[in-house]
Amino acid sequence: MDKRVKLNLCYFLFVLLSSINVSLTLTTSNSFTKSNPFTPKSAITRYWKTQILNKKPIPSFLLSKASPLAPLEFTLYTKLASNHSLSSHLSSFCTLADLCCFLDSEASNTGHAKDSNFALYDPKKFSNYGTNRLGGSDTFKNYSENTNFASSDFAKYSGASTGHHEGFTSYATDGNVANSNFTSYASDATGGTGDFSSYMPRVNVPDLRFATYSANGNNHPMTFKSYVDDTNSGNQQFSNYAKNGNGVPVGFTSYGDTSNVIGSGFSHYGELANGANDSFKAYSSNANNPKNDFKAYGGNGGNAGSDSFVSYRDGANSGSDSFLSYGKKSNSGKTTFVNYGKSFNPGSDSFREYGKGSTGQSTGFSIYALNTTFKDYTKTGVRFGQYTKPSSSSKKVGGSLVNKWIEPVKFFREKMLKKGTIMMMPDIIDKMPKRSFLPRAITSKLPFATNKLSDLKEVFQAQDKSILEGVLAHTLSECERAPSPGETKQCVGSIEDMIDFAVSVLGHDVVARTTDNINGSKKKVMIGEVKGVNGGKLTKSVSCHQSLYPYLLYYCHSVPKVRVYVADILDVESKAKINTGVAICHIDTSSWSPSHGAFMALGPGPGKIEVCHWIFENDLTWTTAD
Repeated sequence: MDKRVKLNLCYFLFVLLSSINVSLTLTTSNSFTKSNPFTPKSAITRYWKTQILNKKPIPSFLLSKASPLAPLEFTLYTKLASNHSLSSHLSSFCTLADLCCFLDSEASNTGHAKDSNFALYDPKKFSNYGTNRLGGSDTFKNYSENTNFASSDFAKYSGASTGHHEGFTSYATDGNVANSNFTSYASDATGGTGDFSSYMPRVNVPDLRFATYSANGNNHPMTFKSYVDDTNSGNQQFSNYAKNGNGVPVGFTSYGDTSNVIGSGFSHYGELANGANDSFKAYSSNANNPKNDFKAYGGNGGNAGSDSFVSYRDGANSGSDSFLSYGKKSNSGKTTFVNYGKSFNPGSDSFREYGKGSTGQSTGFSIYALNTTFKDYTKTGVRFGQYTKPSSSSKKVGGSLVNKWIEPVKFFREKMLKKGTIMMMPDIIDKMPKRSFLPRAITSKLPFATNKLSDLKEVFQAQDKSILEGVLAHTLSECERAPSPGETKQCVGSIEDMIDFAVSVLGHDVVARTTDNINGSKKKVMIGEVKGVNGGKLTKSVSCHQSLYPYLLYYCHSVPKVRVYVADILDVESKAKINTGVAICHIDTSSWSPSHGAFMALGPGPGKIEVCHWIFENDLTWTTAD
């Protein structure tokens, strides 16, 4: 019999038997269902007993993350994985295995003639939307709010419109991963406006792309206000933006403010534009390690353009800016940099072919930071004022500035772990999407390497340049990153793999611990009884942190020279116990980066202090048993 016919027959039998299994489940007791020896949870419990020799039971919080697949489901999907056929049943697999697969939504192809107000709306693709509109307004408000994965594609949006307004307000607020592609947006548009206000604030991983945006537009101004503020590790790309535009002003205000590792790429931006006016105000201010690339910006024959950078990367920590082919061969352009890159920890600025071949180009730098490189820079029309020179004395970071990047008491000193101490508990709530582990029998048959990304994309139906492709590539890169000196690391996608890694580092007499719950998060709490693991002696541990992936995946690594504590967390007013927290104190910090957030918050620097932090919800730490 043909292998494919066998597989289809297997799937048919699975559906039939599943319906019978549902009927049987309704007539059997819960205890029988839970004690079924053929479930992944039962298999994990048996595996724990063979590997952990102290006879302590597997922690309930860890067992709860085991695969929920029923025996028949487990058998079917293991077979599908072995035959590289999971993608053909991906939807049912993701549902039954409790995965997060980022399945694409269908595009909305309506041209629509009436105004639309999208509020409290889920992610969707917008294709050929608002084309040839005359007047009117489309607004996106409270769109994809508090959503794990906000993914929207705006293709052929508002093209050739006249006097049409696009408003994005409170868009994708507090999301985990946000992705928006603006392709052929407002091309050939005349008049009207586009406003991005409070757009994707506090998103964990924003990934935004503006391609062929306002090309051939005529006086269609755009404003980016309170744009991706307070985000973590994001990226925005502006490509072919306002190309051949006529009088297309763009204003960037409060852009990427207080963000962590924010990146912006401007490529072929304003090329051949006439009378473009772009204003960058409070751009990447107070950000941690921002990176901005301006490539082929406003050049190649741009006419009478004006770019104003005010309070640009002010108060930022490190970071880099690259200006390549900026204003090249432009005519009577003007660029002003005011309060540029002034920070306590300087980054790197590279200006290459800036204004090269331009006519009447005027560039002014006022309050300009140190540590810069100028290459092939236009020799005329350049002014420098209040240029900050390197200083031999180091500047101390103020607490108010630190709090822009570092959540209060995310890190603390060991002396705080004493009975009666009142302290602020950081936000320990898990922001990752809820997922379960897969059984090792399935994960072992799935590709997991950067050089097999195309195979992995096929399994999870990830489209090119999609949000899922970015998630897969980023996580694989982190997992393949070389370990730090003295560190042992491994990404684990099954409980069996996690147990094996912990045992390989610590031996078979181990215990896994985590903070009991989220009570007290973001509030003042009182420390009750404190117990040091292994009598409070110096030890080593294995810490495991979640990674973003379709199935539950942890980044586990060995942590030498630590002390681990278990502390009662009390309500400040009633003194009642509300939680049991697990804290880990890193005693040797000599190999840590000087720009690590712990030193910004606590001071001194690497090797001079110990650093403690709580184990957050759904993270865990392994130590040898008491």
